[in-house]
Amino acid sequence: MTEHSWHEIPSGALTARDVSQVLREVVLGRRTMIKIGSQFMKPLYASHVQVDVEGWLIAIYNDGDEPDYCASCESPDGQRWEFDPGSRADPVALLSTWEHQTLQRMLKGL
Repeated sequence: MTEHSWHEIPSGALTARDVSQVLREVVLGRRTMIKIGSQFMKPLYASHVQVDVEGWLIAIYNDGDEPDYCASCESPDGQRWEFDPGSRADPVALLSTWEHQTLQRMLKGL
């Protein structure tokens, strides 16, 4: 089994775990996250939220007042991950309850 440091990604396509790790690094304060675009966490029932995490472009589907699932992610080197409704693996769902709540607060603060 190969171990990767927090800033490395394995070769090939991104996995939900790769994207989840990037989100986890944001929550833990090891990476910075900025919003993309002007519409963000507005009082809409459902919308996509786009963020840039040090070159990682991540779209998170916001349902109501909280992040529901990750819609897509592109790494700085162009690797992609996209949501598959038939898959149980979703980066947001892989976060702990505390990480999810912290991500929610961070997104609202952008």
